[in-house]
Amino acid sequence: MVAVGDDVSVAEARRIALAAQGFAQARGRADLRRMRKAIRQAGVLQLDSVNVLCRSHYLPVFARVGNYPRATLDKLAWGADRELFEYFWAHKAALLPLTAYPLMRWRMRAAERQVWDDELSPDVTAPWSVVAGMRRLTAERPGYVGQVLEMITEKGPLTAGEASPDGVRRKRTDPDPDPSTGTMWNWQDAKIAIEYLFCAGRVTIAGRRHFERVYDLTERVLPADVLNAPEPSADEARRELVRIAARGLGVATLKELCGGSGQAHFPLPAATGREVIGELVEAGELIPIRVEGVKQQAYRWHEAKDTPIDAQALLSPFDPLIWNRDRTHHLFGFFYRISIYTPAPQRVHGYYVLPFLLGDQLVARVDLKADRRTSTLVVPTLTAEPGTPDFVEPLAAELHLMADWLNLDHIAIPAGGRLAAQLTDRIRVTSTPARTVTADAKR
Repeated sequence: MVAVGDDVSVAEARRIALAAQGFAQARGRADLRRMRKAIRQAGVLQLDSVNVLCRSHYLPVFARVGNYPRATLDKLAWGADRELFEYFWAHKAALLPLTAYPLMRWRMRAAERQVWDDELSPDVTAPWSVVAGMRRLTAERPGYVGQVLEMITEKGPLTAGEASPDGVRRKRTDPDPDPSTGTMWNWQDAKIAIEYLFCAGRVTIAGRRHFERVYDLTERVLPADVLNAPEPSADEARRELVRIAARGLGVATLKELCGGSGQAHFPLPAATGREVIGELVEAGELIPIRVEGVKQQAYRWHEAKDTPIDAQALLSPFDPLIWNRDRTHHLFGFFYRISIYTPAPQRVHGYYVLPFLLGDQLVARVDLKADRRTSTLVVPTLTAEPGTPDFVEPLAAELHLMADWLNLDHIAIPAGGRLAAQLTDRIRVTSTPARTVTADAKR
């Protein structure tokens, strides 16, 4: 049993973290109950537009549950009886359980008041494009946000492109105080206004149309019992958000729990984060410990356990287990950076690289692509971590499972190399007559 002030080995901390994220249980049946549990353990499901393999929010549930129907997650997120809602953790969009909605109201109110001066207070989880754009709109087009809200009220649900009151489009050459609002992302004024209303809780995401957000009034989308739930004070909400992060991480530093970076679960101002953690330590909910090789003070959630791990999963680059790259490095000895923004000649391991978790180790980097035209799961590159045990058989099984899940008929492995040849042979042995495997992934 870990006590106050105990030293914890990296291996112990790693097992605690994996168990907290739901990797201590065998997958079993991929039913709705298991899906709900996986979402709860993950804490949040980050949304991302990259679709070279699969939208990122589907992948953490697959890693924990296995071959579940993605349509079921769509219903949980955007169906009439939804159990999730879209909002921001840090400055990134995510799906969160509806139970977390009241905990976000203090941030919504701060956004509504535009409390983002003084170096962009971490109390506001608004993208920089909203902050810079609203500063300009407030000065240049007073009343414009109200016009957008009126359009949604009268005609919603609408996409951002459908919500422009006057149809005026700014050009990339127009003067712009911040490039992220007009040059980098080319956000139109209606997009800035509607995203501000979303941050402020006035509108929410009613659904997705070809993954484009569709907005409507929050009261027309979310259940009345959620909207009418008692609103906790800002202090109460902050404590509960740190609790959620602590349960999901198992063992973590202050920065990992609630630091100002986008790799924390729910960022807080530094002084506030220290205060909240101090309160949870005093209550016995967080236990101060030291993790081998980590200079910063760490904390263990009081119910977190060091549990044997026998996991097998391909992890999204945006999986909560590994989205904090520094934490991934010190827990797994795995230096990981996503390469989707890296020019092709400079990529080392591929474009959309998923770490392969086997047992309690990250043993390989698997670049994956879904070629929907040929119904093929493609593995353009495959890289083993130094000194890892043989993983060919479990990886072959995982690729079969993923191909089944994505309704892909074939698997293509890169030609050349002993590891690729072994994986190709193993997949051929275990393939059904309807599935082929090729050793040429030059697509």
